[in-house]
Amino acid sequence: MNIHEYQAKALFAQNGVAVPRGYLANNTIEAEFAFRRLKSPVAVVKAQVHAGGRGKGGGVKLVKTAEECRQVTEKMIGMNLVTHQTGPEGKLVRRVYIEEGSEIAKEYYLALLLDRETASIAVMFSTSGGMDIEEVAHKTPEKIVTVVIDPTTGVQPYHIRVISTQMKLDAAETKELGGILHNLYKMFMKYDYSMLEINPLIVTKSGKMMALDGKMNFDENALYRHPEIEAMRDFAEEDEREVEASKYGLSYIGLEGNIGCLVNGAGLAMATMDIIKHYGGQPANFLDVGGGANQEQVTNAFRLLLRDSNVKAIFVNIFGGIMRCDVIAKGVVAAAKELGLKIPLVVRLEGTNVEEGKKILETSGINLMSAANMADGAEKVVAAAKKAK
Repeated sequence: MNIHEYQAKALFAQNGVAVPRGYLANNTIEAEFAFRRLKSPVAVVKAQVHAGGRGKGGGVKLVKTAEECRQVTEKMIGMNLVTHQTGPEGKLVRRVYIEEGSEIAKEYYLALLLDRETASIAVMFSTSGGMDIEEVAHKTPEKIVTVVIDPTTGVQPYHIRVISTQMKLDAAETKELGGILHNLYKMFMKYDYSMLEINPLIVTKSGKMMALDGKMNFDENALYRHPEIEAMRDFAEEDEREVEASKYGLSYIGLEGNIGCLVNGAGLAMATMDIIKHYGGQPANFLDVGGGANQEQVTNAFRLLLRDSNVKAIFVNIFGGIMRCDVIAKGVVAAAKELGLKIPLVVRLEGTNVEEGKKILETSGINLMSAANMADGAEKVVAAAKKAK
């Protein structure tokens, strides 16, 4: 789960990480009032969307008067902001954040990431703050240093020394960074982040380090422990299908292909997408119904797939362990009849109660193609999608 910059800034401030003063504005009146409250000679109007690269897309503007702030806000709210992270469709700007201007002396990049390979927290620091970290890693990797924090010991002095030495920070910056990193690590553990990023982390002309931006991603599996974080979720920023899927206990991610996938198990879902691409097709989604799906969930899964007008064929790929093949078969039949399925459907069943499941499909009267195995199913559904297209 992601949150907006203004929400991230509030969490930073509550946990000892310095941020510039700012106020959220939902309209021009609130924006003008926010500028006057700041009493700053320069303010920044920032579009609040879940995407990076806002400045390049026109979503970050400097203003020097309340009237200018009102004018910029009027143009920004309601605009479709296109950045390298939104794709060509862009994102609708519904609110802006009015923040006091900062006297910037230096810009750095700082991020904490969950490193599953080492079961630790990776800290990335770069002297190229304000730039896309992917570009920095590709062109000037020497400007990035990474240290790994063991959760059993937490942040240690040597972590700070490694960053400071390799990035050639002065004594004052090293001290400031140490304080910020300790607070960020506490936040990371407290709120169950998967990613916490500050870009840029600035040093002001007075020598103070501040978070000028903030991107936070939380582990959705841990949100039950943090109702105050879950309350920050902005459903308007998410794919409607993904939001609906979460209501039904389904894991769904929309993609750009034309073959709908309904699979049980994340690993099998990934393998299904891979084999579809192997045979020249393009998956339209990742959809994991889980190990304990019932007939209603299967019907809802089909409903999600059919909401995507790009889907020209559907591949149901089930390996029944905990999941029984006869339950899935009944769900497929019920969904096809209830929704009036008209596009090609390929079904591969294997595992618990597979013979019973196949018999249910064979006698259902619905139009479908059975697959002997995963490869056979992928080949058939790719051919069907191409023919339908």
